[in-house]
Amino acid sequence: MSTTQAQAEKEEIDLGPANEIIDKYINMKGALMPVLQAVQDAYGYLPEDCVQLIAERLNVYPSQIYGVMTFYAQFHLEPRGKYIVRVCMGTACHVKGAGRIADTLSNRLGIGHAETSEDLKFTVEHVACIGACGMAPVIMVNDATYGSMSVQKMEEVVKKYQDMD
Repeated sequence: MSTTQAQAEKEEIDLGPANEIIDKYINMKGALMPVLQAVQDAYGYLPEDCVQLIAERLNVYPSQIYGVMTFYAQFHLEPRGKYIVRVCMGTACHVKGAGRIADTLSNRLGIGHAETSEDLKFTVEHVACIGACGMAPVIMVNDATYGSMSVQKMEEVVKKYQDMD
């Protein structure tokens, strides 16, 4: 179990937002996907307590919910950082040094691919392609895209987000 998952389980989850979301979809056929998406938007991930509540209220087995959650990459079982840093590892980015950028990012934040910092500020993901090959190498922080990255530029971007809040 990761540190962030252990921290999340220590905290009691307020099921109020999840109940409100389920109330909106309770009589809708095919409600599972929109409920999972909305609950994840509310909590930043899908806490186990919420999964159990969704199962009870939508009258589905928890195993069915976990099957959906593990099939679709959009769902997350552990808390994620406020800032999701995606490093493009596609061919164009790889050739132009994405591996070096990813290594430096990991060293800087102390986390690797698919990991979240203990303070829940950053999650790092290595992705197959961001779709901005002409700007390679590319990283994204949430919805902001940063192209023509170098190790120095990446350091500046990370510092910008570390200094926020």
